[in-house]
Parts: sequence; structure tokens; C-alpha cells
Amino acid sequence: MGRRRRRGDPVNGWFIVDKPTGPTSTAVVNEVRRLANAAKAGHGGTLDPLATGVLPVALGEATKTMRYIVDGTKSYRFTLRWGIGTDSDDADGAAVAFSDVRPEAAAVRAVLPRFAGEIEQVPPRYSAIKVAGQRAYDLARGGESFDLEARAVLIEAIDLVATPDADHAVFEVTCGPGAYMRGLGRDIALALGTVGHITALRRTRVGPFREENAISLDALRSFEDSAAVLQHMLPVETALDDIPALALTDGEARRLRSGQAVSLLRKMDLQRIAGFNDGDTVLALDKGKPIALTRYTAGEVHPLRVLNL
Repeated sequence: MGRRRRRGDPVNGWFIVDKPTGPTSTAVVNEVRRLANAAKAGHGGTLDPLATGVLPVALGEATKTMRYIVDGTKSYRFTLRWGIGTDSDDADGAAVAFSDVRPEAAAVRAVLPRFAGEIEQVPPRYSAIKVAGQRAYDLARGGESFDLEARAVLIEAIDLVATPDADHAVFEVTCGPGAYMRGLGRDIALALGTVGHITALRRTRVGPFREENAISLDALRSFEDSAAVLQHMLPVETALDDIPALALTDGEARRLRSGQAVSLLRKMDLQRIAGFNDGDTVLALDKGKPIALTRYTAGEVHPLRVLNL
């Protein structure tokens, strides 16, 4: 039998979607893929259905750069409701614990340094963490008994930014990959002698992508055709702003495209590689166009992901 042809066009780039509350991240990706008539799509970091904000959607060759977004710095703003703990640590879960304690703002600020820097965090039970090959949220929904191990996560900054009333507090957080805001809110409440859950969560930044540059699903839906939608797509290399770039000659570009390493040990190459360190990821360019993500080692660049743009 012949190979089944993939439906959609070879569209390559990023959409920075302002995800609304309600749909899953996968549902948003599928809709953007349909609106852009793209053959391939993925996203740069899951948002819970409750959450809103920055959801980077990669199309085509941009999917090869997703790990640099998923592993990047993220920023969030969330509202924590004191006094009620839920089984999912957010408002979508069932209430499982109660407390009359409502911490004052001064007490909240005093405890926050415990949650800055590298901390140990137990992920929420309703999470995508795998337990014996199964997703934790599937086990939780099935009423299974299981434990999740604490993991080291980096909280770069955490601030209390508002206390709208005695029952609620609003926080802003900048963190590394793998940190759960639901787990952070749960643990802050416990440290203050109460319980709590997140009632609102918004992601304001993922790597180089920020909420002020995001476009809503409603706006994308309003366009008449995929050509109009694609006017709002960002280039593949937008995700790689923080990665050093290297301009190649025609011959070097051909070798790299064919999967071969390129040596940069000639005297004329030294200025091109000034500042590179062994192990650095480097974006290789041909006439200003990205052609591959490479690893620089001992005077050579080795292809990691070739970009067919």
C-alpha cells in the first residue's frame, strides 16, 4: 500500500495563542492547525483547561524547536483561595479539606522566601506525571491510591501582588520548567497553617513569547481563510532568540544538511566561533535562513535537528 498522504499544507512557524479558559491545550492546537490548514502541529507547554494565557503553538518544522520553549523560563499570575483544599488543587476539583485560617498579607510575604530558588515540589495528583506507565490524572480519576515523588524545581521569583479580600490572594511567579502552580499554591497555604486551591491561573510568558504578543482564538476564527490566519504566524527562529547563531558558507550548509559535522578550526573561522563553548547549542544559518540546530564541540558543529524550510 502507498504511504497515506498527510492532510494540510507544509506550514512552518509559531502562533502565540492567548488560550481561553475551558478548552484543553490539545484542543487549541488542533483548532489552530485547522485554521492554518497545517499538516503538523504541537504546543510549547501544557495549560490546564482552567488556565488562560500564553500557549505557543508550533506548526511544521517549528515542532523541532519546541523543547527550547518547553524548557524555557515561564511566568504566571494566579489567584489562591484560602480555606478550601481540592483534590486537583484548583477550582475544577472536589473539596477535600477545610480551614478557618485566613492569613494576613504580612504572614504570606514572610513565608514566600521558603518558595524561592530551587525547591522540592510534589506534583498535583491530577497531573501528567507517569506512575508505573500510567498518567497520574488517569489514576486519580479512577480512584487509585498512589504517591508522587517530590521533584526539584526552580522558582526564580515569587511575589504577593494583591489581596482582594480575606479569602483570596494573587501571586506572580517566574519559574523554570516542571513547576506546577497548583502545587505551589497548595504548599503556600499549608505553610501558613491553612489549605487552599487556585481559582484563576494565567500564563504571561513562555521563553521569548509574552502575553502582549498573543492573539486570541476568537481573532483567529474571525479571519476568512488560512492565508489571512498565516499573516499572524511568527518565523520558526522566533523561538530561538536566546541561542547563538552561526552563518555558514554554501559548502558548510550542504554538509550540515546531509547530516555531517562542519569543522571550524581554520584561522578565518576563529572570529565566527568567538564566545562559543563546548556543548553550546548553535543555530546554523544559510544566507540568513535557519537550516539546523547544532551542538558545538571541539571546534565543530554537529547537526541535532535539520530544519527543512
